[in-house]
Amino acid sequence: MNVAVLGATGSIGASTLDVIAHHPERYRVFALTANASADALLELCRVHRPRYAVLSGASFASEQAFATLGTKLLKGPAAIDEVVAHPDCHAVMAGIVGAAGLSSTLAAAAAGKRVLLANKEALVMAGPLVIRVAREAGAEILPVDSEHNAVFQCFSQARLVRKIVLTASGGPFRAAPPESLAGVTPEQACAHPNWVMGRKISVDSATMMNKGLEVIEAHWLFGLAPERIEVLIHAQSIVHSLVEYVDGSMIAQLSNPDMRVPIAHALAHPERIDSGARPLDLSTVRNLSFEKPDAARFPCLQLAYAALRAGGTAPAVLNAANEVAVAAFLDRRLPFTGIARVIEQTLERVPAQPAESLDAILTADAEARRAAGAQVLGLAA
Repeated sequence: MNVAVLGATGSIGASTLDVIAHHPERYRVFALTANASADALLELCRVHRPRYAVLSGASFASEQAFATLGTKLLKGPAAIDEVVAHPDCHAVMAGIVGAAGLSSTLAAAAAGKRVLLANKEALVMAGPLVIRVAREAGAEILPVDSEHNAVFQCFSQARLVRKIVLTASGGPFRAAPPESLAGVTPEQACAHPNWVMGRKISVDSATMMNKGLEVIEAHWLFGLAPERIEVLIHAQSIVHSLVEYVDGSMIAQLSNPDMRVPIAHALAHPERIDSGARPLDLSTVRNLSFEKPDAARFPCLQLAYAALRAGGTAPAVLNAANEVAVAAFLDRRLPFTGIARVIEQTLERVPAQPAESLDAILTADAEARRAAGAQVLGLAA
């Protein structure tokens, strides 16, 4: 199986390449993409020798340096769409963070590929469109987020399911007094207790917006109404999600917190392969605790539920406002507690419209980014 790894220099990309390297007889790296890190991309090409490498951002790179490895270097976001649609590409790891990953995810779905979906924003922004395009093209969308992959492993027919439970670590501020959060620094927000992730998703975990986006993603993946998708804080990150059935039974998926587990499952489905992750030793697990999220500490979670219920372009507005607010926080232009305020104000100022086309979704995204930027300036003043 030839695999294109989008966002190859990130944590998801690294985990995917590690799983592939464990099974050279089954998988070959077909293409690697990165945003702007030409040196890091070149180093990965030296190890994995893909047919194509794509630099989507503005960065100088020598085509000859890649060519000596047997790799053709392409540049620009459009080149990613071309590579994932290539007839020799069989599976696509959609690991580009944020709205930037929507186009390539849609291109892979339209080309009928196996899409290993780590980019939750694609379904948040354009869930109906992505699902419809995938269905029409015969593409497989297999979730790679540990929570959604866990649900996928436990899920049977929707009519037999009462609800699904997405677990959340609670991030670094699970027990912090809400009044202490205004002074949180980017370094503190990015210090996740269980997972090694990029800065943006680490902040999303700290605000629990990450879980809110996952609620929206779960709605489109599993066809359940918002009230049938529950979130519980599970600090140990051992139980990755649960499915409750109408007979009262619950089925859960457990593993050590290692993204190679869901990646290996999605790559090999319906078979299973060694992920390279350390097996879970239940005798060493002293406690598995669950608690409801505190709305005062995590207002972003309820904003995501509200956007899902509003429908249309509201989730795209939510996602855009969050990306702008998180970037401002990481640049120290916005306090941590300002993230939720910017998102809430943007949802109020940009009304939801029918999400009938990609143009409508991208228009809402652009309008929300302008509105959120104005809110950042207002709060920073």
